[in-house]
Amino acid sequence: MFGLLFIIIVGIAIIFYEPKLNKKSTVSSKKLAEKIDKLWDIAQDSIKNNKYLRAEKALLTILRVDERNANAYNRLGIIYAKQKAYKDAIECFEIAQSLEPSASSLHNAGLIYLETDNLEKAALAFEQAMTMESTVPSRHIAYAKVLQKLGRDEKAIKSFEKAVELDRSVQSLRILLDAYEKVDDKEKASQVKAEIDKMLTPKNIKSSIVASQHSSSQVQFKLPSRNIAQPVYKRHK
Repeated sequence: MFGLLFIIIVGIAIIFYEPKLNKKSTVSSKKLAEKIDKLWDIAQDSIKNNKYLRAEKALLTILRVDERNANAYNRLGIIYAKQKAYKDAIECFEIAQSLEPSASSLHNAGLIYLETDNLEKAALAFEQAMTMESTVPSRHIAYAKVLQKLGRDEKAIKSFEKAVELDRSVQSLRILLDAYEKVDDKEKASQVKAEIDKMLTPKNIKSSIVASQHSSSQVQFKLPSRNIAQPVYKRHK
């Protein structure tokens, strides 16, 4: 009898106490999210203004409370790369990739490998990035530059041509022109040069500026997602 009464009382207590726990948990989660949002704002603003130490501190603080935040590792890697701390940058990009595989992490790692002349690893990173996301012209251009350094000119030109297919701009055409000139393909170089000259006529320049302004008005920049957990990364001294 008393045992049954005890169970009923405990059951009632749990029913009434559980919402309080959930409410407390919700408030705690909200405060954590607000703290991370504020730190992201600090990091983004600091990177924009080249205040790398401040940005680094903000990102490391994010990682102390949100240990699996791949975007924070990616940003940290970019900061270290800008300061030529390539070993730290690569480590950050590799951690980001292990937490949340993305073409961006692979591309960033590829750029560091290219910068440090680790060409085979750079080629592999760009190939993997393009497998995940093949419609970004800069990936094909970066991959082509690696191939040029490796002496694979024919394959490099195909990659430059793919970049131009995706973005037929004066800038990408000039890169392709340079590639044709390096292999002494005068006919194709002449064709590309003529196309560039045509695009640079006053009428086409004006149209290009208007199109660019219209396009930029449609773009909405967003902070990286606050996905959240792996040991906190510490920079090597």
